[in-house]
Amino acid sequence: MSEQPELTAAEVVVTEPQPDDAGANTLDRYDWQASMAAADGLQMYLDALGPEKRLQSDEDRRVLCEYHEDWVALDGDKAEIVSAKHRDPSVDAYRTVNQLADDGGLAHLFLRWRALKEKPTCRLTTTGGLLSGDPQDLEAATKALRAARLAGRLVTLEDDWLPSVVRLHSAIRTHSGKHLPDDWVKGGEVEIPEEEQHHQVARFLSILNIQHSLTRRSDIGFAAPAKFVKPVVDHLGYDVPCEAVWNAVYGLFYTRMRAAGPRKEATISPVLAYSNGSEPPTSADKERELAGRIVTMHDIDVAIIMAVGNPGAYQTLDSPMRLSRAAVKMRKGYCSDNSIERGEQLRKDYHRYWRDRLTGDPTAMAERDKLRRLLLRVSDRADTPHMRSNGKWGPTFWNSIQDALDGIPLEQVPAGMDADLLLGGISDLANACQIWFSDRFNVEDEIRRLRDENSGSAA
Repeated sequence: MSEQPELTAAEVVVTEPQPDDAGANTLDRYDWQASMAAADGLQMYLDALGPEKRLQSDEDRRVLCEYHEDWVALDGDKAEIVSAKHRDPSVDAYRTVNQLADDGGLAHLFLRWRALKEKPTCRLTTTGGLLSGDPQDLEAATKALRAARLAGRLVTLEDDWLPSVVRLHSAIRTHSGKHLPDDWVKGGEVEIPEEEQHHQVARFLSILNIQHSLTRRSDIGFAAPAKFVKPVVDHLGYDVPCEAVWNAVYGLFYTRMRAAGPRKEATISPVLAYSNGSEPPTSADKERELAGRIVTMHDIDVAIIMAVGNPGAYQTLDSPMRLSRAAVKMRKGYCSDNSIERGEQLRKDYHRYWRDRLTGDPTAMAERDKLRRLLLRVSDRADTPHMRSNGKWGPTFWNSIQDALDGIPLEQVPAGMDADLLLGGISDLANACQIWFSDRFNVEDEIRRLRDENSGSAA
């Protein structure tokens, strides 16, 4: 009998059955995961366009949704399985490797990687940050081991990253329960030495990419058009609202992610399916079965063309004008509607954070006052005469503050805070008239004027 050819990573992903389906997901979880999968798809689409600004007929990049993990990025024979974990502002950043293995899903991701014969690369995509210490040491180990693998060197257990390997190995054993690989089961027929288990973990870290501190659910709808769509629209030279293109592409991914679940073919016994002399299904056959979960680059291309041809059909309906003091001041400073909406949402998250902290935490009040002083210092440094020389300096000021907040180490801010929540604090200070986006004006008079204007429009 001739030896069967070794399967590629992409073939393994589509032919190896997943031990469990994604199960029930909340609407919010789908919304954020579909947004992040769409961001991946848009980047893959931009890469596929190349300098010619068009897809080739044989372009085969595609995204497989809700299979094995939250999605799989496929490119020819290559595959990357992605686990997407959203953490709310009230939840702290990852403090330990155990949290990354359990809440961050690294244990589950490792098990899937092993089940897929160690073929695909892996990625954890999460809104949570990594605190200094063990979590950041683990991230450093992934980068060092990846560099060794890409340079063609053997992945070894060197002293620099051995502690991280040992910690993750222990965490995987703790959080995998009965799903441990057969060769990890103590006393089993095929148990391998602990050192070889460490080597497996090291190989896993060499193909792992941890993307952390990403845009949260409350913010993604406002940030996505500029962040993910604008590079594509600019590259293609289209004069179309980015929001329309985003809504079209996001809707495509949302639909395909919801397509995960029982299929009618699943009711047919595989024994009966092959009893008439037909060959077992190939990887191409299995991928066709999964077509309802797959987004191709040509699918994205059609969605973009539809949005360009009829942008009004994909525009979000206008929401009522924000009339908070912060929103009115940002509008007076020529900030965009997206920035205003983002500031309003983050201010709510910021209030929710302190409401939770101030309940039963005697240190919270002092921490809040210390943070207020830090945020005022950041805004003061961002407010320069050169910036104000432009009459419409509000957007520049808003972006400068964000850049400054992104550079503040997590250790210098209250536990569970990130750059988004800090920006919510800036919005809160603006609402208290301690930060401005334009020259001073009578805010209450402006609110009354806008309210009267809205009433007149409604009449």
